[in-house]
Amino acid sequence: MPAKPILSIVILNYNSGNYLEKCLLSIYRKTPSAFLKKIQIIVVDNASTDESLNLAQNLKPKASDPKPRFLPQKKNLGFSKGNNQAIPFLKGKYTLFLNPDTIVFKDSLSGPVNFLKSHPKVTAATCYLRLVATGKLQPECHRGFPTPWRSFAHFSGLSRLFPTSKIFSGYFLGHLPKNKPHAIESCTGAYFLIRTATGHRLNWWDEDYLWYGEDLDFCYRLYQKKYPIYFLPQYKTDHYQGISSGLKSHTKKETSADKKTKTRSAKASTDAMRIFYRKHYQEKYPIFLTSLILAAIKTKEIARIIKAKYL
Repeated sequence: MPAKPILSIVILNYNSGNYLEKCLLSIYRKTPSAFLKKIQIIVVDNASTDESLNLAQNLKPKASDPKPRFLPQKKNLGFSKGNNQAIPFLKGKYTLFLNPDTIVFKDSLSGPVNFLKSHPKVTAATCYLRLVATGKLQPECHRGFPTPWRSFAHFSGLSRLFPTSKIFSGYFLGHLPKNKPHAIESCTGAYFLIRTATGHRLNWWDEDYLWYGEDLDFCYRLYQKKYPIYFLPQYKTDHYQGISSGLKSHTKKETSADKKTKTRSAKASTDAMRIFYRKHYQEKYPIFLTSLILAAIKTKEIARIIKAKYL
């Protein structure tokens, strides 16, 4: 009887072309065999209309490699609800939510898991997500919570003028080092490792979010419970970013997203801002400031939709 896996990997796929296949192959080829045997892989497909699911299902892993459990959905459920479909099937002590447009390396999986094993008070972790297009850190894997001041400093450009200032660069925690492990406030759902028991306690992903913001919300709920999240730059994973949504300029040529998907993604990104603010900040700030913030979000929403439709 096979041993119980230590790590469950959940990959949510939607029209990722051959990136899901590449992601799975990187897990099989790069992960040391001793640790690979301790992995469970679950692929949730959000009703893809391209060849991505078929390519992944036709992969022929070695007999000793973990064979993915595929959970095809009848419609696109979004990020939160899509990921939550995998929860009843989790067997690992740790769960990693991993985007299909990522490539892992030798220690990308075992390193962070071993860190959590040796640091029992740390609840969740992420690694150094390297954007393939730039070779640099993806900012969203090392970020702070978007308070009104931090959001203003970020979107006004003040944070770019003072990139290492705690006062002005809190949106992406620019004052903290990027070359050694440390606690952060939030990370991206593209690589999000958590103790499975903690996920159960928090009831996993908030399904009020369609796309975007759900990772920020999850991290905020961890923060409220005083559950630490760590950034571990010694472990790297490559991320193409934006393959499914079609919104990122650096993957504009690779994405198969049509204008409808891009427009829906653009609206979802600002809907997430609105939902997060109302859930976690609205009661903390005066009505006039809330009105200003919601108006600013609406303005940004219009701009993003126009860009998605026509540019």
